[in-house]
Parts: sequence; structure tokens; C-alpha cells
Amino acid sequence: MPTTPVTAANNTSTAAQETIMLELVDEDGNTIGTAEKLTAHQAPGQLHRAFSVFLFDEQGRLLLQRRALGKYHSPGVWSNTCCGHPYPGEAPFAAAARRTHEELGISPSLLAAAGTVRYNHPDPHSGLVEQEYNHLFVGLPQSAPVPDPEEVEEIAYVTPAELAERHATAPFSAWFMTVLDTARPAIRELTGSAAGW
Repeated sequence: MPTTPVTAANNTSTAAQETIMLELVDEDGNTIGTAEKLTAHQAPGQLHRAFSVFLFDEQGRLLLQRRALGKYHSPGVWSNTCCGHPYPGEAPFAAAARRTHEELGISPSLLAAAGTVRYNHPDPHSGLVEQEYNHLFVGLPQSAPVPDPEEVEEIAYVTPAELAERHATAPFSAWFMTVLDTARPAIRELTGSAAGW
């Protein structure tokens, strides 16, 4: 992925020394400051900018990921293709493309904005809170995913019926249904009515 001034400024050579800053926003999505990532997620949570990506294959199946077991927040649960936080000053679109490549080794094509959603989802297992103003994107993968095992435990392409079955039996991220439901109009536009989304 190309290095931009924002990503270069936020890269560190040693992960142990890494401090990730998030962009704090007001209820309308206007930037009002920054906070360290873990601090922003501690109860009651600070409203911050986030993004969620939904990628679909040529059959209209959604690419899910199961988050790596080593993640401090929502480990081992299924979620959408990719989600995360822009660095302060980084455009949500650029952050979405960057993290999709970092986590899954793919660059999305036809990546399109699918709206925004604001939510407050506590994680019952960790006690952390997702107070997010989330920018949603839909698109297609340009190639087969090559997941980073430190980020992603496993992946699966699912139809709407397969998703419903999996969602009924497996743990999913607290935010998953909120972001999926908000993105559905853009998903239908991308995949067509036959895909069933």
C-alpha cells in the first residue's frame, strides 16, 4: 500500500512502543480531538471515527472474517470483511483500503461509500465499549484474500442464508448487525436483487 504523510506519521518500528491515536468526533461526525485507542474504548467510551468494509465475490457472497484470538477487543468473533479506525487526519476511505490490505492482503475494487451509522455497543466479555461514528463501504476483492494471522483467525464467503445460520450459532461482533443493516441499500445496489441481501 502507498505510504501517505498520515500513515507514515503513525507508523512505528516497534509494535510494543506503538501508541495508536483515534479521532474523536461529535454527534455530527465533526472532529473534536484525539484519544489513545484503548482509552477511547474504556467505559463509558468516547465517540470516535471508525469504518466498516463489506466485500462481495462474483456470486454476491459476503466475505466474513473471524477476528484473531490474540486481539484485545472482541477476539475470536465473526465480523464483516474489515473494520477499524482512521488515523487522525486520515480519510475514512483511505483507512478502509489500507486496513483491508493489511488484514487480508487484498485491495478492494469499486469501493463505494455506503453511509454512516452512530452506535453505542458495549462488549460484554471485555467490558470495552464501541462508541463509534462509523463510515461504511462496499466493494469487491481484486484477488484471493491472504489473511494476516495476527489479525484474522479465518475467513468465509457466505450467502444471506448461510450468514443467518452462522449468526444463530456462532459469536459475532457486537456491531455487526448494526453496520450490516445500515449498509444493505448499498449492498443490494452492488450485488443485485438475485443475491438476496
